[in-house]
Amino acid sequence: MNVVVVGSGIAGLTAALHAHELGHAVTLVTKGALGGGCTPLAQGGVAGGYGPGDGPAAHAADTLSAGGGLCEPTAVDALVADGAARIAELLARGVAFDRAPDGALARGREAAHNHARILHAGGDATGAAISAALCAAVQRTPISVRERTMLLDLTVEAGRVRGITVLRDGGAAEIRADAVILATGGAGQLYAHTTNPAETTGDGIAAALRAGAAVADLEFVQFHPTTLPGVPVFLLSEAVRGEGAVLRDSDGRRFVFDSHPDGELAPRDVVARAIAGQAARQGTPVHLDATGLGADALARRFPTIDRVTRDRGYDWSREPLPVTPAAHYLMGGVVTDRHGRTTIPGLYAVGETARTGVHGANRLASNSLLEGAVFGARAAAALDGPWSPVVDRIPSPPSTTEDDELASPGTLPPFDRAALQRLLWDEVGLRRNGSGLQRALRVVRGWAVRLAPAIDVRAHEDRNLLLVADATLRAALARPVSVGAHHRDDPAPVAPTMAHPSILETA
Repeated sequence: MNVVVVGSGIAGLTAALHAHELGHAVTLVTKGALGGGCTPLAQGGVAGGYGPGDGPAAHAADTLSAGGGLCEPTAVDALVADGAARIAELLARGVAFDRAPDGALARGREAAHNHARILHAGGDATGAAISAALCAAVQRTPISVRERTMLLDLTVEAGRVRGITVLRDGGAAEIRADAVILATGGAGQLYAHTTNPAETTGDGIAAALRAGAAVADLEFVQFHPTTLPGVPVFLLSEAVRGEGAVLRDSDGRRFVFDSHPDGELAPRDVVARAIAGQAARQGTPVHLDATGLGADALARRFPTIDRVTRDRGYDWSREPLPVTPAAHYLMGGVVTDRHGRTTIPGLYAVGETARTGVHGANRLASNSLLEGAVFGARAAAALDGPWSPVVDRIPSPPSTTEDDELASPGTLPPFDRAALQRLLWDEVGLRRNGSGLQRALRVVRGWAVRLAPAIDVRAHEDRNLLLVADATLRAALARPVSVGAHHRDDPAPVAPTMAHPSILETA
């Protein structure tokens, strides 16, 4: 079978390697260089390193709790059941996870985990170590790697995916395939402040939408609580809080306990809103105080953070760091089953591009790398199997009374990517309300109909961002209650009757 994998993070690399090892001819397409995207930036680690008193059942319980009641239990079960095998595979491929003095794998703890089960490499360079090992593994195979090649669209014939069209060297081309695995990451560039690199523009989700695949849960965007302001935004790993750092307001008070009994180790959505709210009330930044850990411990456990903060003029062993939330991870995406199959035969999705159901309304820290490895392997294993429907019925989102007005946006501000990012940050960020979401949707739709034909990478990315923005805003409007990362300031008095009211069939 000829298989095209789009994306070269942990999910795409794992899928490509497993597909090759199962005897398929694999072409790996990536918009930038091999091993780009979010994976090499991941600091915290990989959940699933169980110690005494811990295990898959406890990990599943923490995942379900963090997800706000919207995780798919069967998907969570698949994640934790396959986790040990995927971690062993990473070790076998050369990932040098950090070790304790006795030689055992070192385990850290992060927010909403009840046990220390996070494996890390290079202190805070876990993603970089994984990316390097998997890229080296790919390069030792006959997998055809096409770098600097952007996905444009899926080729669908007689209801089945038969390949992709791409943009390379300024021209469009088609790559035929028996199966396509989307692993293009999320859409962090929708937001003015994001931890994601510049290439995360929702390309795979947009292509799936244009092809008619179902997407879901796009309203659930996780904002990492602690990033260091600046250009670019720099993430300060949750593992820092797991090691004992605390959050303080301008009075020196540990204010997060006002919002949750777990304080700094509460779920990410709670901590992020608490930071933003406290900073707004006091008019001054909130600070992450790691001074109690000591200079030697900080440099040893978090060498990347130590270097970057010092390069930016901070000595975090002596002074607390100013922090602010930033868009970090998309819990929704292309709807899949536990084997990566979507609603279009021949099309699979894995990693942040997919909505597997693992994360629900709020991703548990350090489950993303594990999800990419587990479901990348599961998708490859399913390539030779029978195709079965992902869901029996895909509900459409509730319509709004503003449909006529939305179709006629009237006067629009000028479009550029920065304007789109500011709009979504303001209206579909940490806090949302119906009137703001409706206004943003009118603007996004007005921009979309006026957008010039795309002729280069930047223009195609803008087209994708506008399409994913439209779907995200519709999903947020379709869920009138607050849950997890989706926080409405104007919640409806009762929950919607559909389990997943934000599932969309098309754009």
